[in-house]
Amino acid sequence: MKKYIILTDSSSDLPQWYADDNNLVVIPLKVRLVNQDKEYFNYLDEREIKTHDFYELLRNGDIGKTSQTNILDYMDVCKKYLEQEYDILGIGFSSGLSGTFNSMRLAFEELRGLYPNRKIYAIDSLLASLGQGLLVDYACNLKKQDKSIEEVYEKVEQIKPHVCSWFTVSDIENLRRGGRISATSAFIAKNLRINPVLHVNDEGKLIARYKVIGRKKSIIRLVEKMKETFDASYGNTVFISHGDCLEDALFLEKLLKEKLNVEVSIINYVGPVIGSHSGPGTLALFFFGKER
Repeated sequence: MKKYIILTDSSSDLPQWYADDNNLVVIPLKVRLVNQDKEYFNYLDEREIKTHDFYELLRNGDIGKTSQTNILDYMDVCKKYLEQEYDILGIGFSSGLSGTFNSMRLAFEELRGLYPNRKIYAIDSLLASLGQGLLVDYACNLKKQDKSIEEVYEKVEQIKPHVCSWFTVSDIENLRRGGRISATSAFIAKNLRINPVLHVNDEGKLIARYKVIGRKKSIIRLVEKMKETFDASYGNTVFISHGDCLEDALFLEKLLKEKLNVEVSIINYVGPVIGSHSGPGTLALFFFGKER
């Protein structure tokens, strides 16, 4: 069987230990802090900025800005592996939320011309944070089973509509600033203490689904959504990501164990790239279900 790598970007929010254990190649995306007027690479190992420190800066009034990744960033990394005769399977950040996947797609098109004997596949995850990470994990597990790159590509495309992403935020202002909700909706939500519950739909776009009053009730709603749609026949791996609110993540994990008897495999930060738009206090749940 020909050798290949699985590549993703840092918006997958997987821990560094996971990338190491699975020989995962991760392209670091960038975030710029406006007040500091400084740009950081979002490495999984936090070598340029600690995620907790990033959220503290947001709490103190700084604003995170993100931009589309440069095509050359993908090409430079991929060339090293292609020249060693590796094929490449890339799984990118949702095209419904960012232009980053388009950079991967364009880079891969260019690389196919330069390396016509190599197989280079690009998958639009239509997901973000550990939802994207869950899809990457699915691919890595197939690779461990000695599946070919073609088999992994096909199976990942088939499972995509069954990766469920549900989350809630504690401060709706970040979503308003990023254009995810209107200024009027944000004003009403803030004054009524509404914690919106949102999900990523089949087109990879962020959709507000429920208006819940109170943080605890919004977390309970995440559990209820999993109960409604969870289907272990597609996979039983469950991930949680959080915007520097570990206590809430552990409370969600406890509810999942008590109410649904499921184990959470990974709890990790929502990294600075996604966190720039979702803000501190974001709590997200990812699992496999009958539908998104």
